[in-house]
Amino acid sequence: MWLLCLSNGHGEDRIAGNILTALQQTQAGTVLRALPLVGRGDIYRQLGVPLIGPARDLPSGGFLHKGWWQDLRAGLWGLVWQQRRAVRQWAQASPRGLVLAVGDIWPLWLAWQSGRPFVFVATAKSEYHLRDEQGPLPKSHWCEGWAGSVFYPWERWLIRRSLVTFPRDELTTTWLKRWQLPVQWVGNPMMDGLEPTGELSIPPPFADALVIVLLPGSRVPEAYHNWELILRALPGVVESLTAPQILFLAAIAPTLDLRQVEAALRQHRWPVFPGVGFGYGQVGLMVTQAHFNDCLHLAHAGIALAGTATEQLAGLGKPVVSFPGQGPQYTRHFARYQQRLLGPSLRLVDRPEAVGPALQEILSSPDELHLIARNGRQRMGTPGASIAIAQWIAQYLRR
Repeated sequence: MWLLCLSNGHGEDRIAGNILTALQQTQAGTVLRALPLVGRGDIYRQLGVPLIGPARDLPSGGFLHKGWWQDLRAGLWGLVWQQRRAVRQWAQASPRGLVLAVGDIWPLWLAWQSGRPFVFVATAKSEYHLRDEQGPLPKSHWCEGWAGSVFYPWERWLIRRSLVTFPRDELTTTWLKRWQLPVQWVGNPMMDGLEPTGELSIPPPFADALVIVLLPGSRVPEAYHNWELILRALPGVVESLTAPQILFLAAIAPTLDLRQVEAALRQHRWPVFPGVGFGYGQVGLMVTQAHFNDCLHLAHAGIALAGTATEQLAGLGKPVVSFPGQGPQYTRHFARYQQRLLGPSLRLVDRPEAVGPALQEILSSPDELHLIARNGRQRMGTPGASIAIAQWIAQYLRR
């Protein structure tokens, strides 16, 4: 049996990678192929899954609403045509093939276009953007929610043609069942693969410190701009927090140049701190590119301008404070959209200097911390979805 995985984003690639890893353990002998629709698909390369078509980075990083003109100049239409042709060629050569689409309408549409049976993991949309368990949220513009769901009628039409669709949360699954769509709730695969390794430990001088993880994102060059903005927020954080010791953990994506990250620290006058990395007095800052999971679990809170990583931190029950960046991903619109998704787990402020007072207010309220912990787990779900999805696919392939 042949399986083709389509995904459209760095976070979606990671989610797909978790599912494929579980499938390799569950259904040995399946011939896996992949096509990352955005970016180079490094996750697939690491797993040894061959790509069936071109994989390229584009200026917008997949966020066409911000950088579509730059993408057009960089050859977007040619890339789209090549990807569609690659999917069709794979389908013609794989009459017993199955397609796994991860992301939004673009991989969903390509999966339907293939003519092969397909499974959809809907990571991009949630009914929490429009409502919560208590009812509808205030509209951000007059036509919001006109379709009766966050999924438009043409998206629901495509979902109806899937073998099964796995939404990202239980609320969305319940809502889509109103249209008798083939949806199942098995958990959120975004929360898989986050187990701590124990390889990163807190230095003894900061054993009792308040730990705050810094998440600037992974897209270049946006992540470097986000990092500069986060560094602008830190003096106000140090001034506002009443904790006797503070340790910042900078979880830097492997795709970023560590030299640029450390150069920005020196420009913001962070001196070298023996045994930690950077810091002064009772304040330390560690930079790591290899211990993302440990950073999330060790943190008491986070400052984030990221997509998937922000949601994963919230899903672990941790409070997150954010503010709009310059884009193309983390714009004011995206930040507000993410805040509606995560609810009280994400506190959105208007500028870096406002992060400190917001963090102090959150961390000094036990009731709010309890609410945030419960809310994050409810909205993001528990681990195990990747295995459940892989088992569903394996059972289908056996039949």
